[in-house]
Amino acid sequence: MTTKGPSRKQIIVPMGNDNIKMFMTLSNDHVINVNQALKNVKSDVIIDFIHPDHRGLIFVLNKVAAPFDICIVSNYVKNANNMNSEDVQDARLPQSKLYLKILGLPYHIKNTNIPMNSSVIENIIKSTHIFNDIKVVSKPQVVVATTYHNDK
Repeated sequence: MTTKGPSRKQIIVPMGNDNIKMFMTLSNDHVINVNQALKNVKSDVIIDFIHPDHRGLIFVLNKVAAPFDICIVSNYVKNANNMNSEDVQDARLPQSKLYLKILGLPYHIKNTNIPMNSSVIENIIKSTHIFNDIKVVSKPQVVVATTYHNDK
């Protein structure tokens, strides 16, 4: 089973290329060991397989992992033989980035002469609960219209 984008049935363990190569040489043994550790704590999660990625290791699971399952995988990887644990980050679920492009805004706030600017937009967006962790990555550009007169 493959998915085009990130799946919540994955755990990502960011690390350097040297650690990735070392870990993948015994990946079958690591799958067995992690599954045994998960079974010992009575978890329903099973690691199907591990594959390398430019970010680190991707652990593909049979179901969505709980925080405790992620902690077990993270601890196992950091304590695996021949691993440079300083080069291994904490395991996490995949994250998606979504983009919102605002196409048009009024020039003034309704019924006032206060001009609309990026800080007003940012405050409105942050006060809406669906945009809890939003970041404005580019400020709007001001377009100044000029007219040229041809004198004949």
